[in-house]
Amino acid sequence: MNMVKVILLSFLGLMGLSSTAYSQEVTVRLGPDQFAINQLWTITITVQNERLRNYSNFPEIQGLVKRGTSSSSSTNYVNGQMSSSQSIIQNYQATSEGSVVVPDFDITINNQSFSVKGKSITVTAPAQQRRSNFQDPFQDFFQQKAPSEFIEVEADAFLALTTDKNEIYLGEGITTTLAFYVAASNRADMKFYDLGAQITEIIKKIKPENSWEENFNIDNINGESIKIKGVQYTQYKIYQATYFPLNLEPITFPSVGLKLIKYNKVKNPSFFGRNRQENYQTFYSKPKTVKIKELPPHPLKDRVNVGSYKLKESISNEKITTGQSFNYSFEIGGVGNISALNMPSIDPNEWFEFYEPNTVQNIRRSSNRVTGSKKFDYFGIPNEPGAYDLGDFIQWVFFDPVQEKYDTLRSEIQIQVQGESRKNEYISSNDLGSFYDRIEFEDNELVSIKSGMGYQIIINLFIFAILVGGIILFFKK
Repeated sequence: MNMVKVILLSFLGLMGLSSTAYSQEVTVRLGPDQFAINQLWTITITVQNERLRNYSNFPEIQGLVKRGTSSSSSTNYVNGQMSSSQSIIQNYQATSEGSVVVPDFDITINNQSFSVKGKSITVTAPAQQRRSNFQDPFQDFFQQKAPSEFIEVEADAFLALTTDKNEIYLGEGITTTLAFYVAASNRADMKFYDLGAQITEIIKKIKPENSWEENFNIDNINGESIKIKGVQYTQYKIYQATYFPLNLEPITFPSVGLKLIKYNKVKNPSFFGRNRQENYQTFYSKPKTVKIKELPPHPLKDRVNVGSYKLKESISNEKITTGQSFNYSFEIGGVGNISALNMPSIDPNEWFEFYEPNTVQNIRRSSNRVTGSKKFDYFGIPNEPGAYDLGDFIQWVFFDPVQEKYDTLRSEIQIQVQGESRKNEYISSNDLGSFYDRIEFEDNELVSIKSGMGYQIIINLFIFAILVGGIILFFKK
């Protein structure tokens, strides 16, 4: 058994691929346990009797640098039966001699995920080239080639934290966006680095404690073409949220840094050898402060919601009978802190009974703002016949920061109530207790309150005398 077969079999044993993996005839093979620094190490994907339609990225390995991919395919006919295989090979080059740990990794091949067990490999000194009797005229040229010299390319890019407003009212929303901008004229080769961990730390720094957060939850970072002062940029949104201040303290966003991989280019590029060198650069945003304004004077300014809202309402029946129940829906929709919307104000009255509503809430975070609706479904019963405007009973006051004034959402539904008055039913339905139940059994003779009070005073004096006597007797003993 030659060395290639030994490596392949030992690797497949370590991988422990599932039976499903074998049935689809897909294999993943790691390179040798030891190789020279002037040689390439590889990871190979092979698909048997099936086309290699797609595959995910090969892993990043500390101590190794990716050096392009190659592919191969073969088709065989044996006894009229065709068999085929297709392979994709990822090449790696070591950055230094020593031990390198290839971690466990997952890779998706033809829409199926495979788990691959890593291993430790050793990078040795450069291997001596074998010289044959035939002298390759190009061999000396490549061996005598001087080490590559790399130069740093200035990046035409920046990190910025922006807000849609610089000053807002208490309770008004402010949309905050952290994005990385790359100019169309940029010539530096860059890519994001460990973005998930970096974003987690950045959010901890910029999230204000005195605000309610509605996070836009950016899962995929895609470039969007925009113009800034006439210059074309690609914007990569990293984090976006709308904050609603809970007090008058200014919202302060500190400067934060984002680390990217930036490649240095070789001074004299050639077809062979490394043409770029991996490096890192951190981009920093500028700090930002947003001022919070107090709401104008109003009796309800400490309780009203802030935003731009409209009313949508409905009722099950506009012609009803006293004692007959009806359903009424009061839905508030618009731009603002939907989660914090208060229920409408309904004062207790003798004409209608309204019960605690059921609430349905929908929130949408898109187009750089938070919108949505909150619906209050009431169950009501009329007590008195007549024509009524529900707006006289149900209303909702809010402050509109765009118009900079207070406004009221008021019902516009009119209802007709027929039938008999339920006043007496309402009184009888409220049990006043056993005291009133005994009234009809008591006589109507008036008793003087003063005479009763005289007896009470005498009894109290008698009890007081007994207590004083007891205390004196205690101390004598």
